[in-house]
Formats: sequence, structure tokens, C-alpha cells
Amino acid sequence: MASLSPLLVQATPVQVARGEGVHLYDTDGNRYLDFTAGIGVTSTGHCHPRVVAAAQEQVATLIHGQYTTVMHQPLLRLTERLGDVLPAGIDSVFYVNSGSEAVEASVRLARHATGRPLVVAFDGGFHGRTMGAAALTTSGAKIRSGNTPMMGGVAFAPFPYAYRYGWSEDEAVAFALRELDRLLLTAAPAADVAAFIVEPVLGEGGYVPTPASFLVGLRERADRHGILLIADEVQTGFGRTGLFWGHQHAPGVTPDVIVTAKGLASGFPLSAIAAPAALMAKGRPGSQGGTYGGNAVACAAALATLDVIEDEGLVANAAKQGLRLLDAARDLAADHPGIGDVRGRGLMVGTEFVTPDGRPDGATAARAHAAAAAHGLLLLTCGAEGHVVRMIPPLVVTADQVDEGIALWSKALTDATT
Repeated sequence: MASLSPLLVQATPVQVARGEGVHLYDTDGNRYLDFTAGIGVTSTGHCHPRVVAAAQEQVATLIHGQYTTVMHQPLLRLTERLGDVLPAGIDSVFYVNSGSEAVEASVRLARHATGRPLVVAFDGGFHGRTMGAAALTTSGAKIRSGNTPMMGGVAFAPFPYAYRYGWSEDEAVAFALRELDRLLLTAAPAADVAAFIVEPVLGEGGYVPTPASFLVGLRERADRHGILLIADEVQTGFGRTGLFWGHQHAPGVTPDVIVTAKGLASGFPLSAIAAPAALMAKGRPGSQGGTYGGNAVACAAALATLDVIEDEGLVANAAKQGLRLLDAARDLAADHPGIGDVRGRGLMVGTEFVTPDGRPDGATAARAHAAAAAHGLLLLTCGAEGHVVRMIPPLVVTADQVDEGIALWSKALTDATT
């Protein structure tokens, strides 16, 4: 009898039978409030009726039309529809299946387009587990451990994680940009750098919003040195941060390449990179393709997802309920000295646990995380030492459900800290 790999460590003990909206139900019928959303994937909630109907209809029509062999209508319609939500000038799309694949496609395109070998990523970033994507990732040792040597041509610069440094945001941004400038004069000469790649909110690295001024600084340096700016919107895209794209929190900043996945198709495997057509055309012939990319059923689900997001006002809802969630989580933290920081953007809220001397406290975070699951609230941890508990509700979450989640989180905190 076969079994799952022992390396697949479960975040919760739940064996799920079905999902509906913001809830999951286990095989015994117990209901859980799901504030993980499949790590930000089920943007329209579990099994949204319109997404289900679109997928069912497509399954009966065409399941797989390999898109470098034949072209199918869901892919063409999705591409046209994405033009309504992508920034002006970002008008060419390439589809794959996972965030890691899309990240690697963005790096390949940047190297081809510029003829330069190097990519600069930022401390704490998570860009995937495949070989190229892992080489860009420093969110935690588990991604890189035992996997060296990593892909070459990658340099790292500090990320403005103000709480970690004990500085104001302005101080952290000034430091990070100074160090980036130094890097471009030393280990990663600017003339050799193809791209900067950055998450608008650090995901696995601790749910740290990227300051708008830092993105502005990256855009200015990219323009000055002929470097491309890649926004890894795998987790932040499709309304998660309260704007459609996470980089839009920095007014006036438009990336050269956008990477999207997760919430794109409400749970179906689909990812993409988007760039100006003139830039995309600089990739080398044959450098883009794949057997399953742009799957017809996934594209149909993505079209339905876009319709639901627009018709139900889910981007605005993410902004509104995100503020409610963040404010309430901060109110709870005031009664728990072991919580050092609560931060977030839209429906991405992180609670950072620290010891009395200010060091990361992964043990208490783990207890709080487990206690939440025992009370019926599913959450995830992140951060280099697993010391941040993150909340990622679906974009359909209501005020009452936010309040219910906070009430359960309050019980979990009491259990974990007394």
C-alpha cells in the first residue's frame, strides 16, 4: 500500500470532506472557519457556485487543449479579460501552472530581454521551491537546506523589515536602498543586473507589507540602470491586499513584469506572467511553453473568478474587512505582551510573537496556531522561525465572519499564553 511522502508535514490535523464559502467541514462533520484560503488560493471562497458551474460546463466541453498545439476559447477569453485588470501597457500574457513556474519564466524573460545574467532578490522573499525559484528564496532555511549549490546569478539585498531592525519605516527603507545601491556597485554590478524581483507583501517571510517608498525607490533605480522590475504577485494579486494588485499601493509604480497565480482561478492550477508585448517579444523562440499551461478548465474557472470579484465587489470587501481584521487583531495584541507586532495589508494579517527580550518566539506562535485549530479556526504560520501567525481569509469574508474569527483567535491566544 502506498502512502504520502513523510516530508509533507500538515499544518493542521483536519481531514477535510468538503468546503463552502469561508468554511471547511471535516470527515466527522465538524465545521472550521478557514482563514488560510488554501494559502491565499480560494479567493472566491470554497466552491463558489459560479466557479463550480463554469468548471462543470467546461469539463463537459473540452478538458485539455494543449495551447502550443491548438488554441481554445477559454484561454483567448481569459487573456482578453485580463486586459481589463492589468496595468496599462502590460498587455501580453504567458500561462503556466504554478507560482514557481511563473517566477522562473519571468527570470528567463528578463535575462533574454536584457542580455544580462544577474537577478537581485530581497531578504525574506519567497518565490517558490523549484530549483530556479528556490535560488531566489530566503524566507526560511527549509527551502535551501541540502539543496546547494543553488542556481547562480542571484544576489540578495536587505528588505525594509522595520520591526525586525527596530527602526521606523522610513529608516528601514533608507537603509535598504543604501545597501541596494552598494550592492549595485560591488557584488552585483548594475550593468549586469537583468531584474529586481520583489513581493508587494512578504509572504512566507513574515507578512510584512513592502513600503510604498521602497517600491518607488526600486522603480527609480531600475529605470536609471536599465533593470527590469518584476512584481511577484503570486499571493498579493487578484484583490488580496485591498487593491487588485499589491504593487498599486505604491502610486505611480508599474512593474515591467507581473507574476500571478494562487487566487487567479479559485483553486484550479493556473499561473501567468504578464508584460508589455514588446518586452515579451524579446524572449528567445521556444523559451515559453508547457504541456498543461493554460488548461481549459482552469481558464474557465479564472474567467468566473474575475466575474465574481467584479460583480460582488470583492476587492473593496478585502480592503474593508482587512481593516476590520487588522484593527481587531491589534486590539487583542494589546493584552498579550508576547505579541511584538501586528501588521497587514488587506486580507493579509500577520501576528508576530516575541520572547521578553524581543527575539522571535516560534514556540508560542505554534501553540497559538494549534489552539486556534482546536477552537475551529484554521490559520498558518510563517517567518524564518515560524514565529508569525497569518490570517488569509477568502475575499468573500463578511464582517460577522471576521468577528467570529477574532473571537476564536482570542481564545487561542489565552490558551497559548496562560
